Amino acid sequence: MKIVFAGTPEPAVVALQELIESRHEVLAVITRPDAPRGRGRSLRPSPVKELAARHGIEVLTPATLAADTPDGRELRRRLRELAPQAIPVVAYGNLITPDLLDAAPHGWVNLHFSLLPAWRGAAPVQAAIRAGDRVTGATTFRIDEGLDTGGVLASRNEEIRAHDTADDLLTRLAHRGAELLVDTMTGLESGTLRPVPQEGEASYAPKIATGDARVDWAAPAEQITRAIRAYTPGPGAWTTLGDQRYKLAPVEIPLDSAVRDLEPGCVAASKKEVLVGTGTQPVRLTRIQPPGKKMMDAADWARGTRIEEGECFL
Repeated sequence: MKIVFAGTPEPAVVALQELIESRHEVLAVITRPDAPRGRGRSLRPSPVKELAARHGIEVLTPATLAADTPDGRELRRRLRELAPQAIPVVAYGNLITPDLLDAAPHGWVNLHFSLLPAWRGAAPVQAAIRAGDRVTGATTFRIDEGLDTGGVLASRNEEIRAHDTADDLLTRLAHRGAELLVDTMTGLESGTLRPVPQEGEASYAPKIATGDARVDWAAPAEQITRAIRAYTPGPGAWTTLGDQRYKLAPVEIPLDSAVRDLEPGCVAASKKEVLVGTGTQPVRLTRIQPPGKKMMDAADWARGTRIEEGECFL
């Protein structure tokens, strides 16, 4: 099948590589324009653009897809010339306008990292971990005018492991999803796959803001552990001590600690561990990142900081 691929960040690179290596022909790639990245904030191409360039694949970088803009008009002209049979999409990051939905006979086919209609939206992996789901997956569906509401083409399940961070789970889903996307293109080409309306109650996973990742120490310990894993590595779970902000690595619920009674957010530090009170039982900090420093062992941090009795994270 002749396709044009749309995607931008690292998870999309896995899918593009799988498609390049498949029997399908990638005619071109649509990705976001170069953007500031790194310490110097210099303009850098997206990971998808970098991979396409290495393979000599044409790259289209419209800032917008709106029909009344120069970028939008040029994209439409080029798509008419390329005449793809399908446009697979992985985390592209730009709104597909309604008039473009029929730009290919099989439409725009999105790879979404949940089992739709569960966790429609921008952050499905984080939402599944935070909610305590035991199983999630990857779904391919035909994009329509709604938010992740189009007919489902195929899906694959993936277990959420007890210590998964968002990065752990997304890495596995990127690889399973890439295989699924190739199989979906093959099924559309052969006529064995057709969109099936989504069934069941939908849930939503909106884009995560930095403020969402602040730890609520009054919540139950289990909920806190899931939330911190969900926000690792980005945007990074955080809390404050005094007027300073600290980032936290995933925490543990200790089974062997003698400390059982700590007010939410209050710290009990010993030579071997740092415990913090929650709405239920204390959790053990593993690693912490003080302002302007790198992540470090929590016990080492506590010894150097000399935590006073009664000090609390907020």
